[in-house]
Amino acid sequence: MAEGLSTAEVGKEIAEHHEHATHAHVGRERVISIIEAVLLSVVALLAAWSGYSAAKWSSHASILLAEASAARTKSNLAEIEANQIRTLDSVSFNAAEAAYLAHNAKLFDLTLKRMRPGYLPAVRAWLATHPLKNPKAPPDPSYMPQYKIPQEATGRVYSARADALFSQGEVAAATGDKYVRLTVLFAAVLFLVGIGSRFPIHAARTALLTIATAILVLSVVQLLGLPGPPS
Repeated sequence: MAEGLSTAEVGKEIAEHHEHATHAHVGRERVISIIEAVLLSVVALLAAWSGYSAAKWSSHASILLAEASAARTKSNLAEIEANQIRTLDSVSFNAAEAAYLAHNAKLFDLTLKRMRPGYLPAVRAWLATHPLKNPKAPPDPSYMPQYKIPQEATGRVYSARADALFSQGEVAAATGDKYVRLTVLFAAVLFLVGIGSRFPIHAARTALLTIATAILVLSVVQLLGLPGPPS
């Protein structure tokens, strides 16, 4: 007849199972604590790098936008000077035209001499088209290819530079905003890991740690897709 388990043996089995379960629980807690510590260390470094990059990109964007504003101002000044020169050319042309129509050769020669040096070649080229007899002649010297105002070219150069700098500034500002967003995500990971370590319930702690890890992985993927801080 088979003998049953004695009370002592049952007690021994229960004690061994409890000790094993206790060791297993302590082992899981230790693993989770190590993972939490690693996550906190990694996230702290990434958050610091993200904050530094955000500040650098923000400063770079401010510099670019300031340079764009300065270039735009220079472009406007050049355009104003060009308009003034164009007006003076028109006035001098009207005086020469009046002398020419009056058949006053001396006054006509005098008005030509007083013209802007850069305007005179266009006037002479226009006169060579015989505008009084040639119906296909341009209306005035400003329509001739020889007519050039240096300030207009300067204004276009500064305007193009202002547009390029402004676009670069917008990109830099957007990059800085992306780094700021990542910094917020890293802060969320720190919060989840920190609050999870206070939970006595193992399942809740594991769930928070899993969510924090998922956010961290997503943030790292986004971080790898961003350019480094400008020099």
